[in-house]
Amino acid sequence: MIRSWMLSAALLTLAACSQQKTEDQPAPTPATAQPETPAAAPPAPAPAPAAVAAPVPGETVGGDGSEIRLSGLTEADLKANPLPGELACGFSAKGALLLTAKGAVASKDAALGLVKVGDYVERVGAPGGFDGMLKGATFSGAGKTVIIALTGPAIGDGESPPSPATLTYQRADGAQRVYAGTWTCGP
Repeated sequence: MIRSWMLSAALLTLAACSQQKTEDQPAPTPATAQPETPAAAPPAPAPAPAAVAAPVPGETVGGDGSEIRLSGLTEADLKANPLPGELACGFSAKGALLLTAKGAVASKDAALGLVKVGDYVERVGAPGGFDGMLKGATFSGAGKTVIIALTGPAIGDGESPPSPATLTYQRADGAQRVYAGTWTCGP
């Protein structure tokens, strides 16, 4: 048993020495160098990184783990929290008005809006008045950002046809939730 162990150790030492000797030898000079092999084809280009996908409507993602739950604004909520402005925009999902905002036409004043988180109505604002909301808008308020992004052309005709859109509610702790619905602006 000891002999086989000693023999194994001797073979490992010999292998290590011969490997080191090969590494220590100088590179061949051009006169003794081996003929070059034909150049290999250049490697295929790396695939382009996938584009960052738009958020998908669904559950709350990130943050402290608590759910983001938007509730529909009621007539009583709107009467208790009047908004200044000439014209309004609203985001609706599954028959519920989740965000409403008003602003003045051709104004640099912020459009002001309401969103209901759970049972609490909260104010938000977006720059550019009514005109700043026509193609979607980014609203902000205490500890939150609400992004309205149009996802397609207006549905139907008339003065104020709705457009398919998403509402992304982002909380200060990094949590976000996306709702799919429609964005309607006008009288």
